[in-house]
Amino acid sequence: MLKVLKNLKKSFCEVVIIVILLCIQASTDLALPDYTSKIVNIGIQAGGIETAVPDIISKQDMENLFIFTDQEAKILEHYTLFGDNPTKQEEKIISKYIGNDKQIEKGTVYIVKEIDEEEKDILSKIMATPLMEMTTLEKEETANQIKQQLMNHMAEEQKQYIQAQNLMELIKSMPEEERKQVLSQFTNKIDEMQDSIKEQAAVSCIKEMYKKLGVNTDKLQNEYILVAGLQMLGIAFITMISAVTIMLLSSRVAAKLGKTLRDKVFKKVIHFSNKELSEFSTASLITRSTNDIQQIQQLITMLFRVVVYAPIIGIGGFVKVLTKSDNQMAWIVGVAILAILFVVGTLFVIVMPKFKKLQDLVDKLNLVAREILTGLPVIRAFHKEEKEEARFNEANTDLMKANIFVNRAMSMMMPLLMFIMNSIMILIVWVGGHGVEQGIMQVGDMMAFIQYTMQIVMAFLMISMISIMLPRAAVSARRINEVLETEPSIKENVEVKKWDETKKGLVEFKNVSFHYPDADTEILSDINFTAKPGETTAIIGSTGSGKSTIVNLLPRFYDVTGGELLIDGVNVKEVSQKELRDRIGFVPQKGILFSGTIESNIKYADENMSDEQMKEAAKIAQATEFIEEKEKKYQEPIAQGGSNVSGGQKQRLSIARAIAKNPEIFVFDDSFSALDFKTDSKLREALSAKTKNKTVIIVAQRISTIMNAEKIIVLEEGKVMGIGTHQELMKNNETYRQIALSQLSEEELEKGGE
Repeated sequence: MLKVLKNLKKSFCEVVIIVILLCIQASTDLALPDYTSKIVNIGIQAGGIETAVPDIISKQDMENLFIFTDQEAKILEHYTLFGDNPTKQEEKIISKYIGNDKQIEKGTVYIVKEIDEEEKDILSKIMATPLMEMTTLEKEETANQIKQQLMNHMAEEQKQYIQAQNLMELIKSMPEEERKQVLSQFTNKIDEMQDSIKEQAAVSCIKEMYKKLGVNTDKLQNEYILVAGLQMLGIAFITMISAVTIMLLSSRVAAKLGKTLRDKVFKKVIHFSNKELSEFSTASLITRSTNDIQQIQQLITMLFRVVVYAPIIGIGGFVKVLTKSDNQMAWIVGVAILAILFVVGTLFVIVMPKFKKLQDLVDKLNLVAREILTGLPVIRAFHKEEKEEARFNEANTDLMKANIFVNRAMSMMMPLLMFIMNSIMILIVWVGGHGVEQGIMQVGDMMAFIQYTMQIVMAFLMISMISIMLPRAAVSARRINEVLETEPSIKENVEVKKWDETKKGLVEFKNVSFHYPDADTEILSDINFTAKPGETTAIIGSTGSGKSTIVNLLPRFYDVTGGELLIDGVNVKEVSQKELRDRIGFVPQKGILFSGTIESNIKYADENMSDEQMKEAAKIAQATEFIEEKEKKYQEPIAQGGSNVSGGQKQRLSIARAIAKNPEIFVFDDSFSALDFKTDSKLREALSAKTKNKTVIIVAQRISTIMNAEKIIVLEEGKVMGIGTHQELMKNNETYRQIALSQLSEEELEKGGE
């Protein structure tokens, strides 16, 4: 898989941008639960008061506060008593809380100094407990309990006095030891509470203080919620823009990778020899170039979000759970992760073996479909439609069953994971609800915990989804690498030799032998002959004698396994393949045309060749007659594979294509078989005038096609059984004589030879 991903270097800039945007998105996603918590805890419950540090407090309340703390000096160093020359900070606080239309008497309020967040947090912890204690004692129920405690051992007159007095005044007048003893039952309970609960209670006290000073607390609350809400919208907008940009760039990167892989696979395949093409079936190569690369492309679209985003959001969420919320519930996250890993791991073990089988079944289906569609005429001629339908149905059913199995397993995963996610949410609400009821957790913290937990769970969901896609993509990547890492057996020689121009067009077979890769027996053995310029060299023999194999060695579709094959006096292994094939005009046994026009097919060797050269080639190939009958002449469209022309027309256009190239050596691999005798005769007559100084090698089954050749080579079971002219072979070679007499009478043979 990593070898395939190395091709992403062409999209390096896009990948860097995606990673940066994913980090931004993860940061914004992790910030949103904090804002939810703040809106609930501070905006709704605390009325917009952020900490247990009052920005403005009356002198009386400050004195009452000092009853419950010994940190009086520490608190006062952060406050100033409002006086004649207010600072900018004091004016700002007065304007925010009191307004410019109300007057504050000098020396009646304390205003907090401008301090940083760290100092404010320290001060908040100092003031939270005394503020909470003060709030508790100001409650009528608590005040009555303390008074009752004080009156337990007093006379009636003293009881009446205490009952009538303000509790704060009474506590102030007490000696320090007695005061601590009276308040101990309340302060001990407060000390056991969490800091967040103390701060929440302290904020309630501050809110009451503000009300006494005439502060509009509703306005303060609404402003806080509005600002926090707008900040959340801004963060959500950044998240949206990042997500959209990431998806666009990921799709672009995946598409580029797909294009790069298709280019590499195609360029690799185009240089394969027949050996490599036989190892990979055509159907498999098509599947690897399309379906397999599509699997990689789909994976890449999701991969960045998982590789970068999921770990950030998962780890970040877990850290937030431990630091921002009640970490006593962190075990719930562990339960969720273990449950998800169990489900995904189980499915992974079950489904993984099916992925490779799935791709193999796609190969098989493509192979069967291609074979049936290519052989439709034969299938219809033998009335075997039902048999082939059954064969296709079998391959199709096997693929369907494998797909159903994989899809069922995949379809089970999401409901199971959603069940885990919803169960975890219920568990959080259950445990968190008890925490809120007991006063050890705030509602906003519980809501933030739910959001962080869902983010962690979703991160693992994303990883689980990719873990299902990854095996299939890994199989596809391996199949693509098999093609890319396969080295063509026919390679360019490092030191390329120059052609011997004195032997231009000369073809020499010297003790040539050949066997197919992995075959035990030789197809050709000890082949020796020479084909000279200005002569026609014909090769004839029974089916399977090795005729086509010989001509396939000339353009190096295969390499000889023994002996030497020389063209222009140089071993074909020691020259450039391009230059070698430029010197050969090859017409295969089966005429192959490409989609386009008649003109584009004839001019296939050189699209810039003149129209005169094209028309001359068509005339020699006896193709002019049917071309001129076409409505658009040479611009007549040719369908894929030449399916809209007959077999004879296809062969003539293939011959015209080779003639138009005007090479040194013409090779016709049984290329006249689809032509009638009259057309065959005319074509050979016209061709002989064109190829006076060219080397012509013809493989044929018809004796009539080759009987006028200067040299005829008779093959049988891969060996040369005779070489000579028609007359010589008729007299001296029994194999040739039997082939000839099986096609023509002795009189016709003698007449043709003359």
